[in-house]
Amino acid sequence: MSGDNNSPSGRNHCAYFHPNPSMAKPFSFNLLPLFFHCSLLLPSSATSPIQDDESHIISRFQQYLQINTSQPSPDYQKSTQFLLSQSLSLSLESQVLEFVERKPLVLLKWPGSDPSLPSILLNSHTDVVPSEHSKWTHPPFGSHIDEKGNIFARGSQDMKCVGMQYLEAVRKLKVSGFRPKRSLYMSFVPDEEIGGVHGARKFASSDFFKNMNVGIVLDEGLASPNENYRLFYGERTPWMIVIKSTGAPGHGAKLYDNSAMENLFLSIESIGRFRASQFDLVKSGLKAEGEVISVNMAFLKAGTPSPTGFVMNLQPSEAEAGFIPNTTNG
Repeated sequence: MSGDNNSPSGRNHCAYFHPNPSMAKPFSFNLLPLFFHCSLLLPSSATSPIQDDESHIISRFQQYLQINTSQPSPDYQKSTQFLLSQSLSLSLESQVLEFVERKPLVLLKWPGSDPSLPSILLNSHTDVVPSEHSKWTHPPFGSHIDEKGNIFARGSQDMKCVGMQYLEAVRKLKVSGFRPKRSLYMSFVPDEEIGGVHGARKFASSDFFKNMNVGIVLDEGLASPNENYRLFYGERTPWMIVIKSTGAPGHGAKLYDNSAMENLFLSIESIGRFRASQFDLVKSGLKAEGEVISVNMAFLKAGTPSPTGFVMNLQPSEAEAGFIPNTTNG
């Protein structure tokens, strides 16, 4: 239903706070049956849900997408207000936690009939990555819908769609008369795109989280092109690696051994070969994307800036490259 233009596909992060040492191949399921049939919920009573007007569902999704929560300056005030309004409409308990000032974490709760049982946590993040507006066919925060029903918006896949799926699933379950036996939490963390240090990390080590008695967490997965929500179990661990090389500076026309750029590209080529070997496993069907170590170069930095760009006739004495590998536990 939606597409994130100018964006990488979703990341395979699952069991955010409870890493599983095993990694299995993904399987697909429809979101609503998850809540109806998951043995963890054990409904005390349930009837057929009443279908909500699709236009209202899409409208709520668009409202969320239209809030500019792109890093490095997300509008957390508007996103928090929106989520609290959704909580109010669903008669859920809510609280806003600020482990770091101006980085709010919104926590919603649907109390279960047996609060002594371990709870379920559905996690998503409110922030999105930046966008190059000039390269979008429609404004990234306009939430435009084309004639085929595609929505163009930053965050439509990573990962506001998942947060809204959680809310809409709860809405339908509530209308149906369903009540969970276990308490259900929904957390909306603020800073996943920049490492989650001030949001999820502090939340996971807090007394708030310990008192929630969480038994299972569902978090971010890969974007789905159809009505099925793909579920992965296991944990992928992201690293942030910066390789810095040095060498003799000099005139752009002179050949040097062990120049900064030459040394850096030796590392880039080595990592590139490893990346290709992992990607070959996926392309051949021997491994799923979540079962290999992925690595992508995120930035290159070198050269001497000038008012018109860079000094082209000077070899730099330093050069850096940043990589984002994701490894699997198990």
